Amino acid sequence: MPRDVEPRLLRGFVACAEELHFTRAAARLYVAQQALSRDVRRLERDLGAALFVRTTRQVELTPDGERLLPLARRVLRAHEELAAAFGGGAEPRALLVDVNTDGPGTGRTVLERARELAPDCELMARFESGLTHAAAEIAAGRLDVSFGYADGLGPALRARLERCPVRYEPLAVLLPEGHALAGRDAVPLDALAGESVYAGAGNPRTLEWTGLARELFAGRGIEVAPPAPVAMGKEEFGRVMAKTGNPVLVAVDFPDMPGCVKRPLTGPVPLSPLSMVWRKGFGHPGLDALRTAAAGLAAERGWLVPPAGSWTPGGSHPAPRAGESKVSRRSSGGDRG
Repeated sequence: MPRDVEPRLLRGFVACAEELHFTRAAARLYVAQQALSRDVRRLERDLGAALFVRTTRQVELTPDGERLLPLARRVLRAHEELAAAFGGGAEPRALLVDVNTDGPGTGRTVLERARELAPDCELMARFESGLTHAAAEIAAGRLDVSFGYADGLGPALRARLERCPVRYEPLAVLLPEGHALAGRDAVPLDALAGESVYAGAGNPRTLEWTGLARELFAGRGIEVAPPAPVAMGKEEFGRVMAKTGNPVLVAVDFPDMPGCVKRPLTGPVPLSPLSMVWRKGFGHPGLDALRTAAAGLAAERGWLVPPAGSWTPGGSHPAPRAGESKVSRRSSGGDRG
């Protein structure tokens, strides 16, 4: 066993272990695949253990690789913390935070509070519009933090993430101005019976949101509308809305759109469990500020106290444990508008 193991070798190993694909891991680290393969072979030689089983079709971790992975993550996190604490004044890199849409919303509110708490950190907003896509970007190291309905992600992707609960977010429906329900102050779910409601159907970025909608609509006579072109920006969104005429399932804080009205849903009030998610083992002072901001806002505004008689996926409201960040908790999902 060598006395020292270079962090670069561990970083390459972790990327390969998480991707289980050397080409993707190399792209994630911005290195040549040949260089990454050499580093993995050197680490195996230094440790005296085979870490991967490689075939022409797949890459798998060996038992020794499985044993090394959590240790390597802890070592790399310690290096990041050491660099942040004794970096000779060097600032940590910007933290890339997906807040889903370029407008108001829970993610934006948490981000703004975190910026107040950590003014020396650069927290850069991104707008990925779909947790399924954003979570894959986080796992690949191209994004750091996102918000969404985490229980709607696939188990393999969830296993690579950590999370904390943020809010039970009420849902609403976005209606064309001329829709028969547009004149109401709120729309009972039963009033949508016979409607086709758009919920990102066919958009691979928003699979978790479509899944939540199917669960909500089941047994209520509400259909999930067929795929529509993915609209970027308010003008394009309004144009597609006018063309299709379908109501859209959104979070209550979804930005106002031209030619549309937004109405809260009732009878019962549907809630989407919103989580903040990040890469397992990742550390950054900006992430600490985001977690503190989310916890403070939830306490101040009652975000994690669901109203009596409301609806959530799975039908239960488990109370989050103090400091909870595991992806297995049903209460810790999120949503996508």
